[in-house]
Amino acid sequence: MGQPRLPETAAALEIRHAVRDWLARYAPTGVVAVGLSGGADSLALTAAAVAEAAVVDALIVDHGLQAGSAAVAAAAATAARGLGCRSARVLTVEVTGAGGLEAAARSARYAALGAARAGLPVLLGHTLDDQAETVLLGLARGSGGRSIRGMAEFADPWGRPLLGVRRAATRGLCADLGVAPHEDPHNSAPEFTRVRLRTEVLPLLEEVLGGAVAPALARTAEQLREDGAVLDALAGQLLVSASDGGALSVEMLATAPAALRRRTIRAWLLAGGAKALTDKHLRAIDALITDWRGQGGVAVGGAKVGTRLVARREHGKLTMAFTPH
Repeated sequence: MGQPRLPETAAALEIRHAVRDWLARYAPTGVVAVGLSGGADSLALTAAAVAEAAVVDALIVDHGLQAGSAAVAAAAATAARGLGCRSARVLTVEVTGAGGLEAAARSARYAALGAARAGLPVLLGHTLDDQAETVLLGLARGSGGRSIRGMAEFADPWGRPLLGVRRAATRGLCADLGVAPHEDPHNSAPEFTRVRLRTEVLPLLEEVLGGAVAPALARTAEQLREDGAVLDALAGQLLVSASDGGALSVEMLATAPAALRRRTIRAWLLAGGAKALTDKHLRAIDALITDWRGQGGVAVGGAKVGTRLVARREHGKLTMAFTPH
């Protein structure tokens, strides 16, 4: 398949360079899939990916949440073929589950993309603006540096080449190409927190702080991700050193800095089957080491049906076990 020519506009060059750099780092074979919604970000990403990659397969998820969603998905598939994708598949999903509509739709979307990717990395159209919103959402959760690291450029199999590109550039490339992106009404619905961040909070911050807030938030996320990777590696070494069978040595953990100790506890719990860990969980278990007064075990999320996962201090060790609930 020949690579189509894109207009040599500022938007096209910026997005192509971002995709080219990402491919060189993470997918040197140049064979990728793209998650295409039909919106401006994913359309621009698809166009640049076709121009820079050897082969691109488009995956379009139809969530079925709005009247006419099937037609929107079909139009996105047609656009993908017109841009030069090798294939374009529509994946129909059912959005159900706890956590609200946004979370349920996201879970269904990622599950469908993961099942259909055929071993390829999947490029997603998240931009610098999306990164800034993600950092603010994480900041509101108050769960420490990990919650405001934002999204990674590559978290296998998900690739995000446009984290340094503003939304204005993706819209600009669509205009340059003469393609009309789909405008999802959910992206302007004020009942969604992320929409209010996008339309109210970030513009206010830009006004009050004198602009460039979104790039500053994205830079902060990148710096925290780099720092966090180092701390996670050190915590991995501590986990190996402190491990005693399936337990952890309290004595060895007690002498470690708090940041490493809590990261080690987190990695240990996740390996044992915990999910949805919070800062409150980690601090309560940390207190079993640093503020031991004979307190009982700490229950964490992720237990099997009818049981709970409990971490305890026993005979100088941290242990965890599933217990009847």
